[in-house]
Amino acid sequence: MTAPSPAPLTTRPAPESGTSGRPRRRPADPADELPVGARQSRASRGLVLLGLGMLVLYSIAPVWWLIVSATKDQRDLLYSNGMWFADFNLIDNLEQVFKYNDGIYFRWLLNSLLYAGGGAVVGTLIALAAGYSLSRFSFPGRGLMLGAVIGSFLVPYAMLTLPLYLLFSRIGLVDTIWAVLIPSFISPFSVYLAKVYTDGAVPEEIIEAARIDGAGELRIFFQIVVRLMSTGGATVFLLSFVQNWNQFFLPLTMLRGEDKWSLNLGLYFWNGKRDEAGIDLTALVLTGALLSVVPLVIFMVAMQRYWRTGVTLGALK
Repeated sequence: MTAPSPAPLTTRPAPESGTSGRPRRRPADPADELPVGARQSRASRGLVLLGLGMLVLYSIAPVWWLIVSATKDQRDLLYSNGMWFADFNLIDNLEQVFKYNDGIYFRWLLNSLLYAGGGAVVGTLIALAAGYSLSRFSFPGRGLMLGAVIGSFLVPYAMLTLPLYLLFSRIGLVDTIWAVLIPSFISPFSVYLAKVYTDGAVPEEIIEAARIDGAGELRIFFQIVVRLMSTGGATVFLLSFVQNWNQFFLPLTMLRGEDKWSLNLGLYFWNGKRDEAGIDLTALVLTGALLSVVPLVIFMVAMQRYWRTGVTLGALK
C-alpha cells in the first residue's frame, strides 16, 4: 500500500497596479509624514525669518539711500534714481563740506564730540555710582528714590527743555557749552541699568571682604566695582554717547552762537539755507550727515570687545 503524494504547492502571483486586486497606494508626501509640532515649527520659523528680513530691509534702506545720495550733486539728486548711483561726486562734496563757511563743519564736529563724549564719560561715572548705591546700600528712602528713577522714564525729555532753559537763564549759563553738557550728565535710564547690572555682577562677598581688609568705599568702588561692571559701564557709555550725539532740541534752545552749535544743529540750518549764489545746500547736508555716522560706527566697533568679554565671563560662570 502506497502513501498518497502531497498536492503540489501553488503560489498566487502578486497583483500588479492596474490589474486585478487593490491598486498600489500613492507614495505619501514627506511633509504629510511630519508631526504637527514639526510643521508648526517650520511655519513659525518661516514667519520669523520673514520678519527679520523686513526688519533688516527697514534698517538698511535709509543708510543705503544716504550713501547713494552723498555721492550725487544737486542735479542728480533731483533727476536720478534715488536708490542707485549716478555720477560719482563724493570727493567734490567732501571738499565743499570742509571748505564751506571757513570750515565750520570741523568746529561743529568737535563740539558734538565734546558734548557727546564728555557727557557720556561723566554720565557713566554718575550712573555707575548711583546704581551701585541703590543696589548695595541700605538707607532711608531708597525705595522711594528707586521709584522716582523708574517713574522719570515716563517724562519725555523734550518736556524738560523749557524748565532747563529758565533755570540756566537765571544762573547765566545760556549760550554756553555747560547748558548742553550739564543735562547730559544725568540719565535715569542709565542709573536704573547700572543698578540692575550691579545686582547680578557685583557679589556681596567681595565687597564685605574688601571692607574687612580695611578698604574705603571710594577705593572699593573705583578698584573693584568699576572693574566688575566694565561690560555694563560700556553699555551705559555707548547709550549715553548715542543719545547725546543725537541731541537736537536742547542745543537748539540753549545755544545762540554758530561756533557753539552741535553737528545736528548746524546741518539743520544748512538744510534751510542757500549760499550767496542761491544754490541749494542739500548735497552738502547729505554728505555731512553721512560723515556724522562715522563716529558712531567707530564707537560701536570699539565697544564690542567689552560686550564679548562680558558674554564669555557669563558663559564660564
